[in-house]
Amino acid sequence: MSEQQNWAFETRQIHAGQEPDAATGARALPIYQTTSFVFENTKQAADRFALAELGPIYTRITNPTQESVENRIADLDGGVGALLVSSGQAAETLAILNIAEAGDHLVASSHLYGGTYNLLQHTLSKYGIETTFIADPNDAQAWRDAVRPNTKLFFAETIANPAGSVLDIAAVSGVAHEAGVPLLVDNTVATPYLLRPLEHGADIVVYSATKYLGGHGTAIAGVIVDGGRFDWSANPERFPNYNTPDPSYHGLVFKDLGAPAFILKARVQLLRDLGPAVAPFNAFLIAQGLETLSLRLERHVSNAQQVAEFLEAQEQVTSVAYAGLASSPWHQLAQKYVPRGAGAVLAFELAGGYDAGIAFVDALKLHSLVANIGDVRSLVIHPASTTHSQLDAEGLAAAGVSPGLVRLAVGIEHIDDILDDLRVGLDAAATATGGATKSSEAA
Repeated sequence: MSEQQNWAFETRQIHAGQEPDAATGARALPIYQTTSFVFENTKQAADRFALAELGPIYTRITNPTQESVENRIADLDGGVGALLVSSGQAAETLAILNIAEAGDHLVASSHLYGGTYNLLQHTLSKYGIETTFIADPNDAQAWRDAVRPNTKLFFAETIANPAGSVLDIAAVSGVAHEAGVPLLVDNTVATPYLLRPLEHGADIVVYSATKYLGGHGTAIAGVIVDGGRFDWSANPERFPNYNTPDPSYHGLVFKDLGAPAFILKARVQLLRDLGPAVAPFNAFLIAQGLETLSLRLERHVSNAQQVAEFLEAQEQVTSVAYAGLASSPWHQLAQKYVPRGAGAVLAFELAGGYDAGIAFVDALKLHSLVANIGDVRSLVIHPASTTHSQLDAEGLAAAGVSPGLVRLAVGIEHIDDILDDLRVGLDAAATATGGATKSSEAA
């Protein structure tokens, strides 16, 4: 299907990476529900284990259903390859460990999902990987000043969850490349429909495919996309894991695999050894979501924009973090990087603080109180008591999470029903806090 290169995104999200099934002619993606694959002979088996022939061995490493989804996502993002794994958390963990090792250092934005912050601040530090956090993700000099001789990568979210900040990808990637390290970004909130980070200088992209790529709240998965442009051989001392022989593959040097060296290493070394494999059925469900990605995102961002404007006009709301608003400090960057819309995740601060936030969330009927985003349904959560509750006061402040903050993942229901439900929440918050408003708080 060579025509795919000329097709629009909306067409490629349906067709890229997939042909009718060669064995049966099935038009829909088959689910290869198998653990293992028969080799034609011992030579083929040996060649596949030695990477002389790239073919299926065992579903932990690859599976035809998984491969089709990987190829589609790589195409949509403009990468040279992709790796689908068991969750978004697994995707970012493998992506980092595919570069950094014990004794290494990375620089990250502090505007992160709580689970990512914990991974970087606490878990990876136990394994000898230290992180320096940048308070303002668009302060290029702060990124530059944080670089050390053992720095191996920069990490940030393109649209931060829940802070809502938009990353200046070109500026941060410029500093990363100046330092000789790759920029790894989490593009979960934006998706490749709204933003293709590789086109702006990012080197590697990760997603929680659980969210908008799948879109229906039915499957957990994550994906890593390799841009294929970072030169791992330019500084052999900084990246020995790409420039020295790998004893587990009889001395293979990964840089010799060319442009897809990163994604191949992630698959045949880390996925092989750590094992966070995606189930074939979950890969199939992600494929179903991809086919309607653009349609869903158009409705998501349209609703989110209207919700943000509604909330900004409420006396009980002291601030709204959504880059689609002209009042947002990230509005100009949103116009540059996500002109189709600033995603569908937004956060807002209630004047009544913690009690107002709890009352608001508990009163909602249409919105589901879940620890997730990217569902077709409208979702709500109170980050300070849930997703970011493990953070200390400093970590909460760095992530932009205050006691009265509420996060919404705006769904694709009718906008009137969404706004009516939010009014119910605002009434409950007012009752719980004696009608606290931004003007009374200021007084």
